[in-house]
Amino acid sequence: MTELTNEASAESKSACTMPCKEEEHLSELEKCNAGLEYSYANPEMIARKTRAIVQCEAFNAIDGTDYEAQYRHLQQMLGAVGERVWIAKTFNCDCGKNIFIGNDFTGNHNLTILDIREVYIGNHVMIGPNTLITTVGHPLSPMGRRQYHASAQPVRIGNDVWIGGNVTILPGVTIGNNVVVAAGAVVTKDIPDNTLVGGVPAKQIKEIENDVPF
Repeated sequence: MTELTNEASAESKSACTMPCKEEEHLSELEKCNAGLEYSYANPEMIARKTRAIVQCEAFNAIDGTDYEAQYRHLQQMLGAVGERVWIAKTFNCDCGKNIFIGNDFTGNHNLTILDIREVYIGNHVMIGPNTLITTVGHPLSPMGRRQYHASAQPVRIGNDVWIGGNVTILPGVTIGNNVVVAAGAVVTKDIPDNTLVGGVPAKQIKEIENDVPF
């Protein structure tokens, strides 16, 4: 049994360290979308970020009281936008088309969503000021960082979620329904439904009642 386990471990390690031939033919964007390590210095990736910068600057230049113009721009800029969606200035993102927002959404001042991969936000969600949602990370290896390597994982946020100010949500996290994230928390792991979390890293404080009729 030990020999079989060791052989399986060796095969797994080999598979992780040896690039597949198919992977060699993927573009950096395709690698990114497949959850593989990619180069963020690639021209295609830079062009996508540049388009997002232009779109964000245009959005942030709109009169902050012209809610209809802001909403129209979000509809054009993001992947999907439900009804009664409002994001305050200043808003920044990495792509825009990877952000999918449901109905009744409020994003307060200085919201940043690094949507290298998809960010799905449900209905009835509020996000406090100065919050960061990021789908992208970089290697622990300094050589990897010098070579502009990155990897990205989607973030999912359920319905009836209140995210306080100055919160950070890291790549790959799924936040359930009826969740409250206390101000200043750093969310590194999935959060189940009906939960209040806080702290660095965020941990469960208590369960909360879902009083919404079904």
